[in-house]
Amino acid sequence: MGTSSDPIQDGSDEQQKRSEIYTYEAPWQIYAMNWSVRRDKKYRLAITSLLEHDFLRLWRIADDHSRVELKSCLNSNKNSEFCGPLTSFDWNEAEPRRIGTSSTDTTCTIWDVEREAVDTQLIAHDKEVLDIAWGGVGVFASVSADGSVRVFDLRDKEHSTIIYESSEPDTPLVRLGWNKQDPRYMATIIMDSAKVVVLDIRFPALPVVELQRHQASVNAIAWAPHSSSHICTAGDDSQALIWDISSMGQQVEGGLDPILAYTAGAEIEQLQWSSSQPDWVAIAFSTKLQILRV
Repeated sequence: MGTSSDPIQDGSDEQQKRSEIYTYEAPWQIYAMNWSVRRDKKYRLAITSLLEHDFLRLWRIADDHSRVELKSCLNSNKNSEFCGPLTSFDWNEAEPRRIGTSSTDTTCTIWDVEREAVDTQLIAHDKEVLDIAWGGVGVFASVSADGSVRVFDLRDKEHSTIIYESSEPDTPLVRLGWNKQDPRYMATIIMDSAKVVVLDIRFPALPVVELQRHQASVNAIAWAPHSSSHICTAGDDSQALIWDISSMGQQVEGGLDPILAYTAGAEIEQLQWSSSQPDWVAIAFSTKLQILRV
């Protein structure tokens, strides 16, 4: 892993002096990544290539870190050895025994990983479900190719609340981020769109703000793990932008501007903000992983 001197741009000399960027190049294109949430392993970051399989797999890291072993291979379809391709998953931080998965078969599945069994499976949307995010112990949300954001409460599995529907019919929503510091807010990405839509679940249907400073399609979003008002976005314009939405209630001509910006060497496809090290954001583009001090 090496360092680069390229600063994150915010117009501050002090910020530029302490900016740090670490780069790692993988032997394959990086498809996904995430930081460790363990306080004793806060510098650990996992990356992966694309594996075209349909199951949820759990892996165990050996105590001596010498190997990674497959612990469980979970199939939600009891009637077949196959199941619909999974598009995303989210591990419930408030209740770690639960993992939620989304699938192209229109369902969301909630797993109890301690029992290695399906807790709940719901037909969540009319079309493929493309992302899922927990908002609390028993509450999760999903986005779909049907263009909607829906919230589910496991205490009432027969109903869901539509928080937002794309203004253009059947325009897929591809990513969803739920603000863990202030669960009233979530953000979603519209397929092939350069804007990010921020929602307040108390006021369904209308965005509270749209972030529109990217010059090409947005691919990833991550709320700050330590602040309720900051969000990072990244996209095909090779930019990672950090926004402060605390001023979104004020009338700003032309919309909000980001407070920090970084330009990578190619289109940014992945983004994660470390919960155990909030000063660090990781981005991935092509075969490269970069860790940025913000």
